[in-house]
Amino acid sequence: MSGLSAERRGDLAEGMLPVAANLAVLVHGDGGPEDVAQVLESLDDVQKNALIVVLAGLVDPEQPVGKALGWLDFNEHGSLTVPASWSEERSVRDLAPDPAVDLDDDFVDQEAVTRFVRGFRVDSFTDTEFLEAVKQCVAKGMSLGDVDQLRRWPRKTTENWVNRLRKQYQRSGRTFPSLAQPGARVLSEQEVIEIRERSAAGALDLDLGMAFGLNSSTVGAICRGRSYAQYGGPIREPKKVQHLAGTRKHTCGHGDNSLAARNVKHEMGEAA
Repeated sequence: MSGLSAERRGDLAEGMLPVAANLAVLVHGDGGPEDVAQVLESLDDVQKNALIVVLAGLVDPEQPVGKALGWLDFNEHGSLTVPASWSEERSVRDLAPDPAVDLDDDFVDQEAVTRFVRGFRVDSFTDTEFLEAVKQCVAKGMSLGDVDQLRRWPRKTTENWVNRLRKQYQRSGRTFPSLAQPGARVLSEQEVIEIRERSAAGALDLDLGMAFGLNSSTVGAICRGRSYAQYGGPIREPKKVQHLAGTRKHTCGHGDNSLAARNVKHEMGEAA
């Protein structure tokens, strides 16, 4: 598939989606080995490669292995049909071998990094540039989940990319760059939820900041969901702006509730 254009690969993958769905239905009980073989025999090598990619895309790598293969646990006689290790809680991702890929060189395209941090499209991006961009995002007070939202990526995309690079750095003996926000600490999910719950109960940002070692603006960003958007807890509603009357009558002092109007009404009342 590597020799095909991006548009052609996309069309091919889209065309294989019904075939992948058909295979999933057959394997899950609506067919047998002969049916599966018939489907595969009708495809050429390029289509088979595209089918494999589509099938892999249908699997959530974050789900436990036992859940992914749960439908294979027992046969009709109640006998275990898969190894006992398949029922463990490790995720599908944990079973995937680490790719033996050399790290990129240290060259960083600062323009590409700037576009990344501002949320603009970046056509090509190296691992080194990715780490530099994440460092700059974290320095702005963003979490890895916030980077996912900035880039409109699926949840945990940034975290998984960072973890993969951390392993590569460890294997190569290099020091992995720190992604901690300068002068601040990374909060746990429990701490974020507690801050939001205490804020919803009436606690002031200043008090919460002193309790958790944060400044008031950071607490406000957490409570409004701008930081740690991937975590739960009550999100603070934005303040509603109440617009005062600004017509010419009120501005000139002739509105119904203006001082001049009240004086006129008072004088008319005394005259009566």
